[in-house]
Amino acid sequence: MQDNPILKNFRNLSVLLLYSFSYAAASFLILYFGLKLGLNASVIESTVSALVLCGLTIIWHYPAKYISIEQNSLLKVLGSHIITAIVSSGLWILLIYIFMVPVLGFEEKYQNFFYGTLLWRFLVGLMLYAVVVSFYYLVSYYSESQERAVKESELKNLITQAELKSLKFQINPHFIFNSLNSMSALTEIDPKKAKEMIIKLADFLRYILATNEREKNKLSEELKNIRLYLDIEKIRFEDKFDYSEEIDEDCDKAEIPNMILQPLFENVVKHAVYETLDKVNLTLKCKLDKDYLRIHLQNNFDESSKSRKGAGVGLKNIYDRLNLIYHRDDLMEVKKEKGIFSVTLFIPCEEQLENKLLSANEKK
Repeated sequence: MQDNPILKNFRNLSVLLLYSFSYAAASFLILYFGLKLGLNASVIESTVSALVLCGLTIIWHYPAKYISIEQNSLLKVLGSHIITAIVSSGLWILLIYIFMVPVLGFEEKYQNFFYGTLLWRFLVGLMLYAVVVSFYYLVSYYSESQERAVKESELKNLITQAELKSLKFQINPHFIFNSLNSMSALTEIDPKKAKEMIIKLADFLRYILATNEREKNKLSEELKNIRLYLDIEKIRFEDKFDYSEEIDEDCDKAEIPNMILQPLFENVVKHAVYETLDKVNLTLKCKLDKDYLRIHLQNNFDESSKSRKGAGVGLKNIYDRLNLIYHRDDLMEVKKEKGIFSVTLFIPCEEQLENKLLSANEKK
C-alpha cells in the first residue's frame, strides 16, 4: 500500500476523500431528484456506494501498476483491463446490494429499484474504473519521467565530474617528467639547486593532492601555487623569463576552477620560454569586470622561431573545463599578434561582483 500515490501523503488522501464526497453528492442528487428514490434510501446508498468506491479506487492502483502499457501489447492491456473492469464493477454492485439489503434490511420496493438500475450501475462502474485507472497511469508516467530526469541529471553530473577529473589528470605529467629530468641533471652539476628543486616540487605536488577533489579554489591560493611552479621553472631556465602580476585586491577571494591557470603557464614555458634565446616577460592581470573575473596572461615570443608541436592539451584543456563547468563556450579568448601572445579567461563571478559593489557603497 505504501507505493500507492494516493496514500503517500495527506494531500493526496484529501483529494480521494473530496472525490468520494463529490461522487456521493452527485449520486444522491441523481437517486433522489432524478430517479425519485426515497430520501433515506438515497442518502444511505450514496454513502455506501461512495465508501465502496473509495476502497476500490485505492485497489485500482494495482492493475495500472502491473499491467504495463510499455511492456505489453495493446490487445493484452485492453483485454486485461476489460476483465478487471467487469469484475470490479460487478463487485461494486454486489457490495452495495449486500449492505443495502441483507445488512440494512431494505425491502422489496428498493430491491425492485435496484434490479431495474443494474445496467446503469454496471456502466457507471466501468466508467469509474476507466477514469481512475487512467489517472493512475498519468501519475505513474509523470513520476517515472521525473525519476528519469533526476537519474539523467545525476548521470550527466557524474559524466561531467569524470571528464573534469580526466582533464585535470592531463595537466601535470609532462611538467613533472621535465622537472625530474632537470633534477637528475642538477644532482651532478649543482646539488644545492637540485635539493631546492626537490623541495619546491614536493610542495607543488602537495598542493595538487590537497586540492584535487575541489572544483573551485580561491584565486589567491591558485596564484601561490603558480608562483611555486614558476620558481621550479626558474631553476630550470634561470633568467630566461620574468614574471609580474597586476591583481586588483577585490580578486583575491574570487573563486576560479581548480588548476585552471596551470596549463596557461605551462603553455608559455613550452612555446615561448623553451623556444627563444631572448628573455620572455610574463604578465598576469586580474580584475573584476562586470559579471566576470577577467584573468589576462600575456607574453612576448620570438616570431621567427618554429613552434613546438604538441598534443594541444594545454589551452584546449582550459576551454573544455570552462565549457563543462559553466556550460558556455565563450569564456576564453586567445590572441597572437606582433610578437605578443595573450590568453584571457572570463570567469563568471557574480557573487564577488556583488561583494565589491557592497564594499564600495559602504565606503561612500
